Amino acid sequence: MNQNMLNLFNINSLTGELTVKALIDYEEMDEYEIEIQASDKGFAPLTTEKGVIVKIVDVNDNAPEIEVTSFSSSIPEDSRPGTTVALISVNDLDSGLNGKIICTVNEDVPFILSPSLKDKMFSLVTKSPLDREKQSHYVLTIIAKDAGQPPLSSEKTISVVVSDVNDNSPEFSLSPYTFYVTEGNDPGASVFSVKASDRDDNDNALISYHIVRDGGGENKVTSFLNINSDNGDIVALKSFDFESLKTFQFQVVATDSGTPSLSSNVTVNVFILDQNDNAPVILYPVSSNGSAEGVEEIPRNVNAGHLVTKVRAYDADIGYNGWLLFSLQEVTDHSLFGLDRYTGQIRTLRSFTETDEAEHKLIILVKDNGNVSLSATATVIVKLVEPKEAFAASDVKSAAKDDEDNNVTFYLMITLGSVSVLFLISIIVLIAMQCSKTTDYTSKYLQETNYDGTLCHSIQYRSGDKRYMLVGPRMSIGSTIVPGSHANTLVLPDRRRTSGEVRVYRLQSNQVHV
Repeated sequence: MNQNMLNLFNINSLTGELTVKALIDYEEMDEYEIEIQASDKGFAPLTTEKGVIVKIVDVNDNAPEIEVTSFSSSIPEDSRPGTTVALISVNDLDSGLNGKIICTVNEDVPFILSPSLKDKMFSLVTKSPLDREKQSHYVLTIIAKDAGQPPLSSEKTISVVVSDVNDNSPEFSLSPYTFYVTEGNDPGASVFSVKASDRDDNDNALISYHIVRDGGGENKVTSFLNINSDNGDIVALKSFDFESLKTFQFQVVATDSGTPSLSSNVTVNVFILDQNDNAPVILYPVSSNGSAEGVEEIPRNVNAGHLVTKVRAYDADIGYNGWLLFSLQEVTDHSLFGLDRYTGQIRTLRSFTETDEAEHKLIILVKDNGNVSLSATATVIVKLVEPKEAFAASDVKSAAKDDEDNNVTFYLMITLGSVSVLFLISIIVLIAMQCSKTTDYTSKYLQETNYDGTLCHSIQYRSGDKRYMLVGPRMSIGSTIVPGSHANTLVLPDRRRTSGEVRVYRLQSNQVHV
């Protein structure tokens, strides 16, 4: 045996037993051919030689080996299923079942090992779509296991990064946005802000903002708005006025910097909040040169509770800012006049006496209920006149007030007047029909040329079988009736006669005899 054989095998010189002297490795050599020489002990020993072939039987003493021959550490998230990520090569020095390898990857990942056409080669491929926004990094464990008994296995870990593609549009934190801005804001100051985010990465998530300006009549207000393209802060270039603009809306667009870029828009609703920036305006008495003054004439004989006038005012603000209260700031006699603090009505508190002044001055304060209330004053001059003068003044004043009424009041008056005329005509027709049915004659008032306009007076008297009615101007107590006077006399038929007996005589001295 050569030296190599002598290191591995040993033979008993007396018995010829061949034993293993050192560790034998199948993977180094699976068969040995040993030359054995045998000799006797004669004076001239004789020898013979024989070759012995020793075959090594394999045992599963080698674990599989894994090698990554090709690998892409980053894969786009829009890769289709079946995209190759890496090529895996496995090897086992054992033979037979001991060298048969099964290769797998951990199951909680969207990757799978696919056998290649070449023996002991596998491809690591995607088995489902990837989404970087859900998971951007995977740690893959590749396991190679042989079929020996007991089986041996080995593992190899690789890391795969999912690279971003611009597949997400910017998303606003609210949709729609609703903002409340107090009127009188400082021009050029930021009034509100919008914010959008993008789930993509790097430039794909870099957002810029702009306001949609379509030039329409409803969006003219957007010409007074500017937006910071980087952070979404919106600046108003002018102050808002609640009385002229109460609400408006516009669109803001957020665009990312991806290729191609994606965008989304949001509606912004803005409500202007009222401030107490308008003082009450006096409607009556009529304002003139910043002051309001009116003159009211009332009869001296009115009773307590008589409505003198009503101070009318309005406030352009709303809510508490526009809620008006009336108060008497100055009055010549507090015992004569009272003012309703909510309606502005001025009424008498008592009847007037002969000692009361003929003219009274009332200064009414009208103020709103704002945190810092604003106010206006009105002056009402009340003149006491005799009843006849008051009636004439009332007619003139009514005519003047009619001119101030609006169209609605004018049409209402026409309607009411028409209804009244129709009603009056109906009454007259009914009276005429009723009078035409009666069998008695009625007298018509015959006005004398010297009639002074006072009411008529009638006196009835009887002479023989006739009855007389004297119709004439109202006479004072103690007046006498003189036969043959110019008074109009209506002679009535005697009802004791039969209904058919009616005699008519000529008219003498304004007397009618029947």
